[in-house]
Parts: sequence; structure tokens; C-alpha cells
Amino acid sequence: MSVPHRVVVLALPGVYPFELGIPNRVLGAAEGRYELVTCGVGDTQVPTNTDFGITVEHGPEVLAGADTVVIPPFDMDRLSRDLSPELSAALDTIRSGTRVVSICTGAFVLAAAGWLDGRPATTHWSLTEVFRSWFPKVDLDPDVLFVDDGDLLTSAGAASGVDVCLHLVRSDHGSELANRVARICVVPPWRDGGQAQYIEQPVPQEGREGTAAARAWAMERLSEPITLNDLAEHAHMSLRTFIRRFNDEVGVSPGRWLIQQRVLRARHLLESTDLPVDEIAGQVGFATGTSLRQHLRAAIGVSPITYRRTFRGAAVSVS
Repeated sequence: MSVPHRVVVLALPGVYPFELGIPNRVLGAAEGRYELVTCGVGDTQVPTNTDFGITVEHGPEVLAGADTVVIPPFDMDRLSRDLSPELSAALDTIRSGTRVVSICTGAFVLAAAGWLDGRPATTHWSLTEVFRSWFPKVDLDPDVLFVDDGDLLTSAGAASGVDVCLHLVRSDHGSELANRVARICVVPPWRDGGQAQYIEQPVPQEGREGTAAARAWAMERLSEPITLNDLAEHAHMSLRTFIRRFNDEVGVSPGRWLIQQRVLRARHLLESTDLPVDEIAGQVGFATGTSLRQHLRAAIGVSPITYRRTFRGAAVSVS
């Protein structure tokens, strides 16, 4: 096996213990592909946002040898639009080209460092107003679970750290390993929608049905033509009500969600089978191989052939 990818998790004062543990729990389950190291920026004793502190074995010097740096969230009372000299010096040791990932309020650190200027990012939906006020140059999207902008990835609050870490495994090593990691961690390998489904909204009326059953029905029939009317009928709603309810629950339109599920299924088949692209397109509900190519490129920026070679090697079939 090749040398593990070195991930350094930066524990800042006021760190949330749950999110601090996510990289170690998720990436640590990836069959030895990652080496995890936790560090602080000053004392080995790091206060958390709870009634206990933690001890870290490493200082900021380990950041210089990281392949990926993860910045978990910290207490919102410690948010600032400026970096402390200590933290600024620590970030300066990170090598150019190192992948940096933030969870929740960790995005404030990246923004304060100027790394997110002119780039897309996200953070916890409840912090949208203050984030935009402090960092107007950042293209903030509060509706998504995470944003992958190449060497910088930002994720939303709390459990979205699991989503972005599974995304790292999927991007680095393919969906087969990511799915195994998800099973070990007893979490879904991919969550539908974005933060919109978690933003505070009026409580539904008693007895009001949702769209989950329609989504489950569609997932069993991705190879078939599925219209919005089909989904609405299965949910026993008018089309207009269904579209509105779907957007409220999932955070994207029904049509966009269907495309996302078909692309995800296609990616799995590209990784795990030698089926020709046109046949995969039919199995996931795209009319032609050309349509699959267009949607895959729009989603992840590569062709099916390139994607398959990345995760299965150059010797596989590329029909």
C-alpha cells in the first residue's frame, strides 16, 4: 500500500468535541488510506465548548507536513473577522496546494485568512448574516451541505462534517470505499438535498404527508422515465403542492434531485462495472450516453471515460 495521505486536524480553543472527532472516525475507517494527526496552535491543553478540555500531542509545526488540513468548528462566542497572530502564523506554515477543509464555523478561519475571497463556500445556515457582513467577498451558499472548490472545501454545521469527509474518501478512492466507510460509521453514504431541509420552518400541520415515499419510489425506478406528475401522484399531492413541499424538505427541485440520483448511480456503475457508457445511461434513466456525459461533466467536470480511468485504472474498458 502507498504512503497514507496525511491529514492534520487543527483543534482551536472552544472546539466542538463531536466535530473534532469526525475526521478521525470517518477517514480513520478508510482501510489505512489516511494518517490522522491532531494539533493545536499553542498549549497542549485545548479548552472545548463543553465542561471538559482535551490534550493534543502536537503543535502547529505538524501543519507543514499535511496533505490535508481540517479545521473543525469552535464556540461561536470566539468568532472573529480577524485572525490572532498565533493562528495566522500557524496557517502560514501550510504548504501551497495543501487541501484545506472546514466544518461549520471553521469557514470563518479560512475567510479571515482571505483564502475564500472570490470563491464559493458555505457554513452553518444560522451564521449566514454575520458571515456575509464580515466577509462580503466570499460567494456564500448557505443552502448546501458542503462546497468542494478544489483545494478548499467548506461544510455546513455539525453532521455535515461527516458528509464532507465521506466526500473526501469518495473523491480520493471511489464510492466503493466510501460506501464501506459509511456502513462502518452507520451513516448514509450520501444525504439528499442541502441545509435548506434543516433551516427553521413552521411545524407542518398534523397528519401532513411528506415527499419521502415518492423519493423512495423513484429510487427504485431510476431506469424508467419519471415525470413530475408521476412523483406528485405517488405522493397524493397536486403538482404545485408537491414541488413546493419537495423544495422545502430536500432543498432542491424534484427535477434536479432526480438528475443527482441518476448521476450518483452512474458513478457507482462506472466504478464497479465494465458496462459501456450507453448501457449505463439506460440503466440510470438517461435517454442517451450523450445525456449522461453532459450531466456527469456538469456535476464533476469530467467525462465518463476519465472518471472510470481515475477510479478503476487505465486498463479497464472505456466503451
